[in-house]
Amino acid sequence: MSLDHRLIDLLVCPVCKGPLTMNRDDHMRPAELVCPADRLGFPIRDGIPVMLESEARNLDSPAANAASSETATPSSATKPANPA
Repeated sequence: MSLDHRLIDLLVCPVCKGPLTMNRDDHMRPAELVCPADRLGFPIRDGIPVMLESEARNLDSPAANAASSETATPSSATKPANPA
């Protein structure tokens, strides 16, 4: 399923309201929307961006750094831990 590029232009980071960039997987499908300011990656599931801070991947975590060097797609295993 493809994302409408007009939708991408309208979406902003739910945390800082800043612009987002799109990361694609190995097959050039949209994988996540990234906020460079907050270093968060919001997953795209079934063509729908999940714009919840609790679902975002922290790009500064060690697991995220290893995954980004391998160009892996986001998964539930890369979700950040919720601080208590």
